[in-house]
Amino acid sequence: MFKIGGMRRYGFLASSIGVTCTAALILAPGLPSATATAGPTPATGPSAVPGSTRSLPLLPLTRDRSRAALEHGLRRTGVRHFSLVGVIWDDPDTELHGSVRIRTRSTVTGTWSDWQDIDTHNADHGADPGTAEHASGLVHGATAPLWVGESDGVDVRVRVDTGDRDRGAAAGPSVTLPSGLRLELVDPGEEPPPQGSQADASRTGELSEEATAASAANAGLVPLGATEIPALDREDTERELLALRGGEPAQYGGELTERLRAKPYIGPRPRIVTRRGWGADESLRGRGFVYSKKIAAAFVHHTSSGNNYSCAQAPSVIRSIYRYHVRSMGWRDIGYNFLVDKCGTLYEGRAGGVAKAVLGAHTMGFNTNSVGIAVIGSYGGTKPSSAAVTAVARLTAWKLGLYGMNPSGKTYLTSGGGNLYQKGKSVRLNVISGHRDGFSTDCPGRQLYGKLGTARSSAARYQGR
Repeated sequence: MFKIGGMRRYGFLASSIGVTCTAALILAPGLPSATATAGPTPATGPSAVPGSTRSLPLLPLTRDRSRAALEHGLRRTGVRHFSLVGVIWDDPDTELHGSVRIRTRSTVTGTWSDWQDIDTHNADHGADPGTAEHASGLVHGATAPLWVGESDGVDVRVRVDTGDRDRGAAAGPSVTLPSGLRLELVDPGEEPPPQGSQADASRTGELSEEATAASAANAGLVPLGATEIPALDREDTERELLALRGGEPAQYGGELTERLRAKPYIGPRPRIVTRRGWGADESLRGRGFVYSKKIAAAFVHHTSSGNNYSCAQAPSVIRSIYRYHVRSMGWRDIGYNFLVDKCGTLYEGRAGGVAKAVLGAHTMGFNTNSVGIAVIGSYGGTKPSSAAVTAVARLTAWKLGLYGMNPSGKTYLTSGGGNLYQKGKSVRLNVISGHRDGFSTDCPGRQLYGKLGTARSSAARYQGR
């Protein structure tokens, strides 16, 4: 442990357990950060956090005259408790041209919910084409996840889009549903003990190898096993930035040296709940971490998982999305780098270190050199809370400031391939962009997208611009 300007800083000493994925925190703008890569093979071992995923095959319910299935579904009661649902299928490159409707039975009231639609357009999230994560052979096509609260019954209908449904016309033989349709029922497990409680204290020193690696990725910011990264004021944030850059700008030389000597434009570090804080089961994700060279842009998303959650339930929602992304969709980790709940609490997403350029799976084609921030909920017709928008601004002011980026400016990213820009094309984007700016999608929803101008100007102000 050492001090900088009155602040305590904790170093991390690699132990005999063989943690090999702590990258150097050299974050000077324009300089590559240390990169540790690993394949998408999931880690093994017992779960440190309770939770489960149950996968139920969907069966044909109706057929057209050509015997192609028009509708799949199932109705099941008395199933093991779950709180989040989604539908997956075999081929990630096949779209579901149709609708998914679901209703669930509450364990609290014993009554069935109204029918709800699940967002079927989810291919715009994911790893870039050509990456190891995309080509792992583990990835499935999937709808967005939907948070339904604690339930023990489910009724689901997946219907092909005939293009003429109102008149009851049959679909042509070329219109079919994807093969291998399955309903995923996700139980997030119990909430982790409150920070500072006796139960929480008892967890200290009991970290698995995977949990130690995830926590150690934030070394230099907080001690090993921390459940949150506390907020800092501007002065302490600037001191920390110098420490993360290596402590001595002169080592970089030339024009960059002068840039680092100047007073930095960076917002005060906000409070961030760590993966340990929201109860991530680190045995689920792939081993190791994968990094970009820098952060040049931030993409804002919504999770499209519905707004029927309380802020106290946000950790459960995140654990469910994490499990759905990894166990159901086949990703190496949760796709987003950060998540924000409706009360403005910030959460660490994909493992690898909140200050580092962790490669996510959030904006297909533009994951490299960017950070993905998801506001939990659906914001097509619902306005995001002012607390959530403010949290996005504070996070981007700090995170982009680590890499010398102006939140109200423009930048260039090279497309990795998508439905808006071909692979290799250099694209000029806002430094804070919406998901739809890089991929043709509704995400982050019309209402949240309309607040990005406010987030940009606020983030720039927090940086002192």
